[in-house]
Amino acid sequence: MHDLSPYHRWRDFYTAEEDEFSPFHGCEYSEFEYTKKVYNYYIHPQWDDFGSNTLYLKVLFVDYEEGYAIIEFIGEWNDTIYNDIMFLKRNVIDPMIKKDVFRYILICENVLNFHGSDDSYYEEWWDDIKEDNGWISFLNTHRHVAEEMGRTGLQFYANFGPEYNDINWRTQKPERVAEAIQALVDGRIRRVF
Repeated sequence: MHDLSPYHRWRDFYTAEEDEFSPFHGCEYSEFEYTKKVYNYYIHPQWDDFGSNTLYLKVLFVDYEEGYAIIEFIGEWNDTIYNDIMFLKRNVIDPMIKKDVFRYILICENVLNFHGSDDSYYEEWWDDIKEDNGWISFLNTHRHVAEEMGRTGLQFYANFGPEYNDINWRTQKPERVAEAIQALVDGRIRRVF
């Protein structure tokens, strides 16, 4: 897992540590000191800690004018024991909503497991963004992760499933990814990239 670094090719367009509105503004990273872990496995030092014991993220891109964010995750998403959604909502999403970010692309290909609890924080998140035509989309989730999300009832608040999987977002610029996911959410297309 220590080899899996956050996607870095958009760093010419955006870095969270240089964004004065970002919860990660001013963060400094080491390329050599591995201190963060998911269970017994060290992860790359570029991942950001937002309060979870088993899940880390990297804000890859935020466009405040267009109102969207692209966030990549790694680890185990565990709402049952660690209440990861609470930490995500309070420490990352709420500051973004205050800056008019209402559309969220969550890249979950490195989320190894999902343990759902209740859906109240997801419902709150949805309530916070729906008036502004906002949405939440989980991209490239593993099948067992999507199945657990479905059992938790997240489909009422977020977009995920087969049409949001196998998306080759890395070959695109962030604005193109946002446009494509918007078209998918709106039902104008059935498949992207």
